[in-house]
Amino acid sequence: MLRKVDKHSGVPAYIQIMNDIKKEILLGRLKDGDRLPPVRKMADIFGVNTNTVLHSLERLQFEGLLEAEHGVGYFVKVTNEVGKEALEIIERMVAELKEKGIDLEMAKVLLEEVWKNA
Repeated sequence: MLRKVDKHSGVPAYIQIMNDIKKEILLGRLKDGDRLPPVRKMADIFGVNTNTVLHSLERLQFEGLLEAEHGVGYFVKVTNEVGKEALEIIERMVAELKEKGIDLEMAKVLLEEVWKNA
């Protein structure tokens, strides 16, 4: 589910929007060929101006995740095999961490540390 931008997070709004859309694609909620809501509607959802949304969508288009059809809108342009595989790995990891009594906050700390050193 797309959510409002956190203006106090320190992460630029356009990156938060990009990450939110990428998350929805990886989770399979947005599939290949799906049309995104109109830019103005997305600006309302995210709580930003339309230029910020457009910047995010153009970057995602450049990354090959979206395609634009002039006068029609933006469409998802990816297959979700990577997302499916990633989710399976994460689900196994979460199950193991819970089994060992590690909570979400500690899991985030550990993931971030391992990520930095990988």
